Amino acid sequence: MTITTTSPRGRAFMRGHEGNPLTCYLDPVGVPTIGTGFTMRSAAVRRALGKLGITKLVPGKTKITSDQSDTIFAEVLAEEFEPAVVSRSPKNRNQHQMDAAVSAIYNLGAGAMEWTWADLWRAGDIKGAAAYLGSHYSTAGGKKLPGLVRRRKEEAELFLSGRYASAGGSVKEAKPKPPRKPDAVVKEAQEILTSKGFNPGAIDGWMGEKTREAIIAYQKAHPHLEADGILGPATLSQLRRDAKALRDAATKGAGSAVGSGAVAFMAGLPWGWIAAGVAVLALCYAAYRYRDVIARRWNTWRGKEAAV
Repeated sequence: MTITTTSPRGRAFMRGHEGNPLTCYLDPVGVPTIGTGFTMRSAAVRRALGKLGITKLVPGKTKITSDQSDTIFAEVLAEEFEPAVVSRSPKNRNQHQMDAAVSAIYNLGAGAMEWTWADLWRAGDIKGAAAYLGSHYSTAGGKKLPGLVRRRKEEAELFLSGRYASAGGSVKEAKPKPPRKPDAVVKEAQEILTSKGFNPGAIDGWMGEKTREAIIAYQKAHPHLEADGILGPATLSQLRRDAKALRDAATKGAGSAVGSGAVAFMAGLPWGWIAAGVAVLALCYAAYRYRDVIARRWNTWRGKEAAV
């Protein structure tokens, strides 16, 4: 029988990596997201949300139920992603290959079925396709993310051997004992929490009680997040967005000042003033792009509700 749909285990695998926040949040690059990675960039998502009367995703305000999320997930897979895999993969694909491929393009976009890993699959090189998938496509916003590195490796393992690695992998809850191997995503969160003044204890990749307390404090400072002490997609996304806001303000401001100053100097212009002006413009751009981050911090400092 030809495989054309995602299995229940495949859907659980995807949910493990995507999570299922039922309140809209901003992903690390600023895209409003809800449920199992639903964004308005997908025509199928727009149609499914439209049936619920939702025409716009507003962070911290738009909410859906668990049942609604399940329905949207099934509709989006059937309309957009499963057909993309079926039409651009060998007919002798098995269930775990189908599940791994749908997971990959659900995260990367349906166009990923035209990329190198899928070319290798169509050519019959299963091991080569798995190896390529497992070692590529793990960056977002120009930065390699531990969660994507892990996801690509687990998709590659699923594709090659049929091992469904980690349902619930994107949700980190406190554990009484440290893991055998530090969790890269937890370690990343601990580093950002520390830089923001929330003390998670040692930066050791262990989701222990100290880290849980730091996450709760961080979540309380961002009321659009649920203060449950769980490191899920929405909380991790906000941490990454806060960290990126500071990096962009520093690097773009300094870089623009240096570059513009050099050009102005060579042109015989008062480069110091021009460089300072360009630096201010770059900082204003960063402030506008991350205005939600700035607004939350300002309102929290004033003791008011830190609205999104």
